[in-house]
Amino acid sequence: MDITERKITKIAREAEKLVLCSLREDGVGTAEIDLIHALRHNPGCTQAKLAEILHADKAAIARRTKNLEAKGFLVRKDAPDDRRSQLIFPTERAAKLKSSKAEIESSFYEYLTGTLTHEEAETFARLLDRLYTASKAESRAGFPHFIGNTEGSEND
Repeated sequence: MDITERKITKIAREAEKLVLCSLREDGVGTAEIDLIHALRHNPGCTQAKLAEILHADKAAIARRTKNLEAKGFLVRKDAPDDRRSQLIFPTERAAKLKSSKAEIESSFYEYLTGTLTHEEAETFARLLDRLYTASKAESRAGFPHFIGNTEGSEND
């Protein structure tokens, strides 16, 4: 039984709603934010690679990159080893968007932790750090406790 009742996810969704409302002024939607985030972590990749990273349809990625290029969030450059291929890079405007998103999220989380006493907030932050560390370790290892774990299956 999940004693958290998925509340970490639910809080993150509320933060995302706030970010989307705030970033709407820049004309950027959820899928575009995800694409910009992927591109910041993988600058100079192709549309095909972005589709693979985001597990998205190539046509959808083509539309998003075209829109984001028109809005000034990314630029394309010819691949040096393949003139048919273009590499995509985030612009300075995309970097500012990241800062803006982080500031909005930080403000929201500060507001929420402000409902706790100082001691409760410190304990919460310490425990949250432990959970985050465990989640990153599980992710980096390829989620061995969840994917491909055949222990106890009928095929053993």
